[in-house]
Amino acid sequence: MEKETIYILAIESSCDDTSAAVLSNKKVLSNITATQQIHEEYGGVVPELASRAHQQNIVPVVHQALNKANIDKKLISAIAFTRGPGLMGSLLVGTSFAKSLALGLNVPLIEVNHMQAHILAHFIEEQNDGSPEFPFLAMTISGGHTQIVLVKDYFDMEILGQTLDDAVGEAFDKSAKILGLPYPGGPLIDKYAKAGNPDAFPFPKPKVDELNFSFSGLKTSILYFIQRETAENPNFIDENLNDICASIQKTIVGILMDKLKKAVKQTGIKQIAIGGGVSANSEIRSALKAGEAKWGWKTYIPKFEYCTDNAAMIGIVGHLKYKQRVFTDQSISAKARYILDAQN
Repeated sequence: MEKETIYILAIESSCDDTSAAVLSNKKVLSNITATQQIHEEYGGVVPELASRAHQQNIVPVVHQALNKANIDKKLISAIAFTRGPGLMGSLLVGTSFAKSLALGLNVPLIEVNHMQAHILAHFIEEQNDGSPEFPFLAMTISGGHTQIVLVKDYFDMEILGQTLDDAVGEAFDKSAKILGLPYPGGPLIDKYAKAGNPDAFPFPKPKVDELNFSFSGLKTSILYFIQRETAENPNFIDENLNDICASIQKTIVGILMDKLKKAVKQTGIKQIAIGGGVSANSEIRSALKAGEAKWGWKTYIPKFEYCTDNAAMIGIVGHLKYKQRVFTDQSISAKARYILDAQN
């Protein structure tokens, strides 16, 4: 048991979700997120609209988080916020609000790397499967990132492989857009794939060196395939939607699993932790669990609410940094590109 009770107010605003959370040590007291529906009509996130929505949402979201946690703001030990990576306009809203609130409350300010937070979300106290032991391999998969990270300690991480172009979440969403599905399309591909034949339409897997990824070529092959088939049969998508989705999903999950198996073989580490919005995909979760019996690894999968962008994961990093007295000052600024290896 920790002797000191540390209350962290955390703020996440890296993309299109405005989130605030309150943690008491490693326990989440509240985790409130406001999603932005306006981007659906544009088929993707519009940065300018996202930053404006953050400005509208951040005060009520923080207010709700404090109310649900039943914590007076005077008890807050520190303010943790997402510094990057992400959309600059969105990050500026959260960064500016966090700096102002920390100044007003006269409490320390803690900056957090968004990708680091996805990994350390596994150390939130209420995780049912426990937390991985160091060292472990983390696969962070989201709309903007695809990485395999060697995690030696809380703040000692090394990127072993990452995407050279598009992220896996973008591959899902763009494939869905090609099929005429609304944004965000990744969850819809997962939904329709459940009723489809994953071997109906084979798609090529890109050949990429080492543990890196590439999804741009796969997206192009899917586009050309759909254009060719619909030219011959205008109803091709409607008649084969489930099979197309299942085939796309099998290919993408296969790419991820091939690299993960290679990473396990190279490092000898058999503790696997996943994070990021795409880790909510049912086929990825099934493949990882199947790998436990087939490949002898142990898999750690966060609760769904900690997979997507959320402030609770920012809060757990804030807690760990607070214990080490790793604070920042008011000169800090948002950072759209923020390399994970640069973390202390």
